[in-house]
Amino acid sequence: MKKVLFATTALVVSGGIAAADVTISGYGRTGVLYQEDGVRGGNTNDAIVQSRLRMNVDASTSSDSGIDFGGRVRVQWDQGDASTTLAPGYIYLSAQGLRVEIGNSNTAYDSAGLMYAPEIGVFDRSYGTPRGLFYAYNTDNYPNRYLTAGEEEDLGLNDYMGIFASYTVGDLTVRGSVVNPDQVTPNSLLDKEIGISVDYVWNNIELSAAAVQDGFGIQGNDQYFAGVRYGFNDMAHVGLNYNDNGSFSESIDYVDAAGLDQTAVFDENFGTTWTLYGDYTFGLTTVEGYVAHNDADDINETSTAFGLGANYDLGGARLSGSVQRGFNELYTADMGVRFDF
Repeated sequence: MKKVLFATTALVVSGGIAAADVTISGYGRTGVLYQEDGVRGGNTNDAIVQSRLRMNVDASTSSDSGIDFGGRVRVQWDQGDASTTLAPGYIYLSAQGLRVEIGNSNTAYDSAGLMYAPEIGVFDRSYGTPRGLFYAYNTDNYPNRYLTAGEEEDLGLNDYMGIFASYTVGDLTVRGSVVNPDQVTPNSLLDKEIGISVDYVWNNIELSAAAVQDGFGIQGNDQYFAGVRYGFNDMAHVGLNYNDNGSFSESIDYVDAAGLDQTAVFDENFGTTWTLYGDYTFGLTTVEGYVAHNDADDINETSTAFGLGANYDLGGARLSGSVQRGFNELYTADMGVRFDF
């Protein structure tokens, strides 16, 4: 990904810090999104124009000892949001293949290399990606727990703390993360999430695996992922992913906004998903597709979802589109352009 140099400053400090810079990277995309039976269900429009502008602002400095220190905040606008959002930041350090992030960090489970490989279309979506609940880098504010259908209860997660570490040596990358939803006040409603992931490349074969314990701070919400992708050459790939999306049952007592005692019962089983996917490039066009099978019969209308998409290289941007059918037996389609900077 290209990065735009915003400023470079030479510093003379007793600690040996030599140079600092600020870079901006991100992407923009816009297109038409069609969803059968309404974009939000019910009596909403089937087709809308959906856009996003994302800008990652990274400030970093390097010491004479070879350690890079830095931090990131994200500015993002999504069509339909009331305003542009500024994500909580994180601080990082890196040296000799080791990277550590503190704050609104990435998480090991969400960072597994092949987890989102089946995504297609201008909006990079797929029914073959994880369905379970787990923490990830927060683009907007810190997440609240959903206590009732369609309603969030503010559990005061401003004291959210993520710690992420990754180490790369050769073709091997190992990651680990811990998310404490509230590091200041003990809160029986929220548990720490612990995740790990490993990626390895061997000749033309990519391997990826991950696990997360108490995903999204929900006790017993454990999930697992494994994936493999084979490259016939630079133009053709085929992969197979497995997701154990987790299941859990818990009862939570809380006080609502009116000061009344309430009880919310979580009883979810997102099943397991197998996804076969692939892509083929000829000239400036890449065709990609997937077939996914999920066994959560109580929330599915069908156990099979599929999608077919295509990208056309515009030279610095891409024209993309896709048609997909989900586990709800409804079709969705998109077409638009995306550029990275």
